[in-house]
Amino acid sequence: MSISEKVAYIKGLAEGLDLDENKKEVKVIKAILDILEEMSSNISEIEDAYDDLCEQVDSLEEGLSDLEDDYYDYEDSDYDDDLDEKDIDTEEFYEVTCPSCGEKINLTEDKVISGNMPCPSCGEILELNFEEDNNNSSEESASEE
Repeated sequence: MSISEKVAYIKGLAEGLDLDENKKEVKVIKAILDILEEMSSNISEIEDAYDDLCEQVDSLEEGLSDLEDDYYDYEDSDYDDDLDEKDIDTEEFYEVTCPSCGEKINLTEDKVISGNMPCPSCGEILELNFEEDNNNSSEESASEE
């Protein structure tokens, strides 16, 4: 039974009581029933609009999915994350000490190779040198520019 049907049922019960419409209590009950009827009508309109909106969103989602399939030529498993877990686990970090403030900074290999960067603590420009020797071990140094 919908809300509109329930309100109509209650309204019918109230009309079947043959209440004296001149009494204040009966006027209040009729006003409450009128408000309930209006609210149930508004709720029905909102539910209809919501259903329409859901259909439109589903349609847009299907269209977007088709567009992604056509434009991006890959499977769902191909784009889980930018970095796989194995990439995160094997990524090396290098510790560099700022000569000005003594702050220890952990950097990735890419950042060290880039050459220069400001110290996050004092702002001093650090010159980073990345050298790899024959044993595949890495050395790094930081000095003031």
